[in-house]
Amino acid sequence: MSVISQLDQLVAVCHWIGARGWAPATGGNMSVRQDSAFCLISESGKDKGALTRDDFIQVEIASNQVPSGRRPSAETGLHTLIYRLFPDAGAVLHTHTVNSTVLSRVEKGAALELQGYEMQKTLTGQHSHLDCVPIALFDNDQDIAALAARIEQFAAQTPLRYGFLLRGHGLTCWGQDVNEAKRHLEGLEFLFQCELQRRVLEAK
Repeated sequence: MSVISQLDQLVAVCHWIGARGWAPATGGNMSVRQDSAFCLISESGKDKGALTRDDFIQVEIASNQVPSGRRPSAETGLHTLIYRLFPDAGAVLHTHTVNSTVLSRVEKGAALELQGYEMQKTLTGQHSHLDCVPIALFDNDQDIAALAARIEQFAAQTPLRYGFLLRGHGLTCWGQDVNEAKRHLEGLEFLFQCELQRRVLEAK
C-alpha cells in the first residue's frame, strides 16, 4: 500500500480517535512510516479529530530532523524510537485516555499485566486468555530524549510488544500498518477499561 493510502487511513483513524475523546484538547500524536528513512507525524497543537493530510510533517527517523522546519509533536522522539527499534512498525498511535492515564498511576509495578480476558486475542500473536500480556510502564518525563533513552535501554533487555504506558500520561501503541495499530489501540483500551473496573469492584 502506498504511503498516501496509509496516510489517508491514518487521518481517518485520527478522526475516529477524536470522536471517542481519546485525544482531548489537541493532545496525543499519530504517525505513519514513509520509508526506511522518514516518517510522517502529526503537527503540534492540532485537534486530532480534525486533522488533514497537510497536518502531517516529514521527520527523519535516525535524527529527528525536520526538513521543512515545521514543528512536529513534542513526543516525536518516541515515534522515531519505535520505528528504529521495530523495522516492521508502520504506524504509531499515542492517546490520552482516562483509562490508560488512571491505570498508569494506580499500577505501581514496572508493567500492567493483563490476563484472563478473551479480548487479549485482538493483539497480534495472542491466542489465549490464559496468557499474561505485560504492558510496560515508564515514569513520565518532559525530557523526551531522556525518556526515549530509558525506553530503548529497557527494550534491549525485555521484549516490548504492542505498546507502553507513561505514568499519568497515556498509551503509545503501534502496528505493522495503520489498521493493525488501530486494532491494538482499540483492544488495549477495552482491556484497560475492564481492568480498571475490575480493580474498582474488587476494592469495594
